[in-house]
Amino acid sequence: MNKKASYWEISNSSDDNNNNRNEKQLVVCKLCPRECEIREGGHGVCFVRGVIGGELRSFAYGVSSGMCIDPIEKKPLYHFYPGSGVLSIGTIGCNLLCKFCQNWSISRSKDLSMMSAKATAADVVAVAENYGLKSIAYTYNEPTVFIEYAKDIAEVARASGIHSVAVTAGFINAKPREDFFKLMDAANVDLKGFNSDFYSKVIGAKLESVLDTLKYIREETNVWLEITNLLIPGVNDRESDIHAMCEWIVSNLGEHIPLHFSAFHPDWHMDDVPATPLKLLLRAKEIALLKGLRYVYLGNVRCKNNSTTICHQCSEVLIEREGYVVDKKFWKIKENVEGKSVCAKCGEVVAGFFDKLPADWGNKRIPIR
Repeated sequence: MNKKASYWEISNSSDDNNNNRNEKQLVVCKLCPRECEIREGGHGVCFVRGVIGGELRSFAYGVSSGMCIDPIEKKPLYHFYPGSGVLSIGTIGCNLLCKFCQNWSISRSKDLSMMSAKATAADVVAVAENYGLKSIAYTYNEPTVFIEYAKDIAEVARASGIHSVAVTAGFINAKPREDFFKLMDAANVDLKGFNSDFYSKVIGAKLESVLDTLKYIREETNVWLEITNLLIPGVNDRESDIHAMCEWIVSNLGEHIPLHFSAFHPDWHMDDVPATPLKLLLRAKEIALLKGLRYVYLGNVRCKNNSTTICHQCSEVLIEREGYVVDKKFWKIKENVEGKSVCAKCGEVVAGFFDKLPADWGNKRIPIR
């Protein structure tokens, strides 16, 4: 299935005098800063946006590579209705070229038949309603490459009182960014490092564009924001970069933004790079806390208290997690007279969105057919 895409224009360098105009015409995709110039029958770097009949089409509309119900903590989002289930949907394709991609089988796929699950926006929302879910996540691959589909689902979801969650690398142009995030309620942005050379050589993108997206979300929207940083030994793990990244987050986004340091495992074109040692993750967490960040977590690793939420004011354990399971015995968040979520011991405000008690979705993962 495909649909006419948004965010494109005809290149000024197109040969309008040629008799077979469509074959010579260049279409410029304006979705992300890459701005691919695409000829008839061709595709952009993401592969799911290409030119047919002289116009840009999205080949990832109304179809997905799979849907599952996951715990919200898996996105990871730790301060957005902890313990709840989220309907996760993805397609194929990505506008980045990460050499270490942990999900390359779909993000780098050029097999459109992998998107065999057909579902309208209403169908997707109906699944979330049938399971009593609070949220739908656009995830597994980069959601902005299927922006038309994600936006349509999000509009139906919002009308039904269901939240939308973006798990994204944030490499997107200004206009589509505005249109996309005005329909989102929460986002986890993958800040893959804090070095422009690393972004250019290993990611194939520009760090500055991602930082612009982070500032836009924080300053111009009401989207709840969390950040993930995958640490790769010897590649993006310089302490100076971790220091600079944490300082930038505190200065530009605020100390309340949860930061997840995640462990790398050998994969894709970096299968010769060792997995991230626990010592490196613990040091990164120590740096982040010293720089003033209040909520710092470790992912893809088993470590005591790596996913515990602690009150930054009095050090009370607010939320204790084992894997993706939230322990209700250690739920120390309450609502004050102003309706804010606060520490039950000292009354300090806890940033995020919380119910009076956590949901109990736990570690369940349910594939949806």
